[in-house]
Amino acid sequence: MGKHIPPFDNKNAPVVGVNDDTTPLCYFNPVRLKKGESHRYKLDDYESAVVLAGGTCDITVDGETFSDIGKRASVWDGDPAAVYAPVGSDVTVTCVSDEADVMIAGGRYEQEAGHALSAFAVQPEETDKIQYGSDDTKTHRKIKHIFGQKNADKRGRMLVSELFTVGAGGWSGFPPHKHDEDRAPQETRYEEVYQFRFNPDFGFGAQFLYEHEDDCGPVYHVRTGSVIAIDKGYHPSVAAPGYEMYYFTIIVGETSKSLVQHFDPHHEYQVHTIPGIKDMVAKFK
Repeated sequence: MGKHIPPFDNKNAPVVGVNDDTTPLCYFNPVRLKKGESHRYKLDDYESAVVLAGGTCDITVDGETFSDIGKRASVWDGDPAAVYAPVGSDVTVTCVSDEADVMIAGGRYEQEAGHALSAFAVQPEETDKIQYGSDDTKTHRKIKHIFGQKNADKRGRMLVSELFTVGAGGWSGFPPHKHDEDRAPQETRYEEVYQFRFNPDFGFGAQFLYEHEDDCGPVYHVRTGSVIAIDKGYHPSVAAPGYEMYYFTIIVGETSKSLVQHFDPHHEYQVHTIPGIKDMVAKFK
């Protein structure tokens, strides 16, 4: 159930590839480029998104070029910019700044007959932001939705967001929830892949994974660059005191375009006590 891929130099090869053995609905490739360098890819069965964590790139999708995507130095400095690429697109990412920190997200999707999707860009000011929780409840959190509710009609079943613990330490994905069964309206089945980062960079946290509300663990020690792939179960995480935690999230539905979370019954009552959490849940639907 789920896995932790510790930080390593992936040399611009996918960390979670096509038909992954844990999360086959998801694809993830973090790419590093220097000025003038390019990365090209084509995913026959996956829609995809090129997200700029830092730097600026020109992104070409099937011959259409989106110029100067990305305005920030890092994920800690400003909002993301991205380009969406439909299933089977030929995509080239070319670095135009000194260097670029690029995250390529993919979600398995069967193109619907008569509903052709097109490439489009999401600029930083178009990011759909929500902040909730509180310092008192150790749940203060900010989410920047890149591909979500605002552009639901222009994408398939892939949701892409950036999530931050606000302040120094605290919990995320809390109360614990899962989304591993299609049983609407209570829950929809979505697989999920995260990449973590910490500020300062030597920070750390922990990722919990458990299948049933009475289970224990496993728990993974996560650092900057850690990737977690989740196919089922509850999955809260926590950042150590003194560190801000970020994670890039790729959440892909098997059949539904709307993510419906099921909260651990032991902790569900906190949905009603943590400030703003109901608004957060509504944003994913």
